[in-house]
Amino acid sequence: MKRCLAWILVLASLCSLAACAAGTQNGTQEPGTADSPDTKGMLLAKPELPQTVQRPNFEDYEAKDGTLDMEAYNAAYEAWQDDRTDRLALDDGWSHGMQSFFLTTSQQYLAGTDGDNRVYSPLSLYLALAMLAECTDGESRAQILSLLGSESIEIQRKKASALWSSTYCDDGQTKCLPGSSVWLNRDIDFRQETMDALAEHYHAASYRGEMGSAALNEALQNWLNEQTGGLLEDAVKNITLRPETVIALVSTLYFRAAWQNEFYAGATRSDTFHAPNGDVTCDFMHGGDAAGYYWGEKFEAVCLRFDMGGAMWLVLPREGHTPEELLTDEEAQRFLASGGDWANCKSRTVNLTLPKFDVSADFDLKDGLMALGVRDVFDASVSDFTPLAADAKALAVTKAQYAARVKIDEEGCEAAAFTVIGVEECAMVSEVIDLSFDRPFLFLVTAENEQPLFAGIVNNPLD
Repeated sequence: MKRCLAWILVLASLCSLAACAAGTQNGTQEPGTADSPDTKGMLLAKPELPQTVQRPNFEDYEAKDGTLDMEAYNAAYEAWQDDRTDRLALDDGWSHGMQSFFLTTSQQYLAGTDGDNRVYSPLSLYLALAMLAECTDGESRAQILSLLGSESIEIQRKKASALWSSTYCDDGQTKCLPGSSVWLNRDIDFRQETMDALAEHYHAASYRGEMGSAALNEALQNWLNEQTGGLLEDAVKNITLRPETVIALVSTLYFRAAWQNEFYAGATRSDTFHAPNGDVTCDFMHGGDAAGYYWGEKFEAVCLRFDMGGAMWLVLPREGHTPEELLTDEEAQRFLASGGDWANCKSRTVNLTLPKFDVSADFDLKDGLMALGVRDVFDASVSDFTPLAADAKALAVTKAQYAARVKIDEEGCEAAAFTVIGVEECAMVSEVIDLSFDRPFLFLVTAENEQPLFAGIVNNPLD
């Protein structure tokens, strides 16, 4: 019987999210499409997306007699490759800071699942928090920047812009699409410089409408479904904004990739997966290709490359250990942040047995963010949202919702995620204090002009 334990799935956020595979899968709407009619009436501004050189197909350079114009094809391929290289160079080293953020947040959001599947996108969460930092100041901003690993908002802008631009890919065959949007209350006058920063550094589209209305909620849901290829429709149905909402910050990520070496569908067969809560029967894919085999004291790992770059790292705990344990293991953490630069590695023919899966998660981010040090934005009495509006008082984050889904089969991987952060105007509710004058006390009577008229001590109210 095969030894099959839970797998930690580390998607291309650890290597190159820039490479995703082609083709629209059956039943999946194409992400990144034009705005639906109900959003156009609310659209204030839409960012200009990068233009990527289209990846050439052999059939486009084949003559009727079957001959191939290799000179033209090679020229087109070289242009595509140069564009791809230039796009990846936009990262300029900024992505290294994502590794620390990933390791910190993964311990918070992947651990303690009680046997349930859990998945999240570090990049989607990172960009949403970066936009929230733009809307805050003072200690509220400092707490967010500390989690993001940035010393200032100026550095954070460079990081976010570089990550967004180097990740984006839509060359006709490949798709890796980060998306951002802000949803504004039509009754609030927002500071233009903040809106400009969100558009420039985070490529955020902006929409304005009546918060809490069916029209705005439908528009937001449609936008989320468009950006995530319809993969998260069930979770999207639960995303609504209340009338008290001042602004909603939304980050999405859509990813589709084909394996560099696809699994042979004829070799897929049912077998037993040893889940924490009991054995289950599922379909396993089988492959035997040359691959890098990695290991540590508590784990074994293999890297499955995607076509034209990027990878899925699969980490298997050794017998007696769990994925949650690896999240806090020093050696495993170093491996997850290594990007494959690992001493314990050999190139071997790996006979891989991998279950097909379709895992999803939908959860609230608040408790996790507070545990990670982001606290003030959730408390209207101390939060600082002054960059939002001149009268930005008593504002707090009241919604921090997240959803993600990852599925793999013989052909490749498809995944999507969204993060929605809602900021509302909150009534300042004072702390309730029980005060009983049941022991001696001092009193002071003052006039309208605050002059003291009488003062005394009551030691016995009956005397």
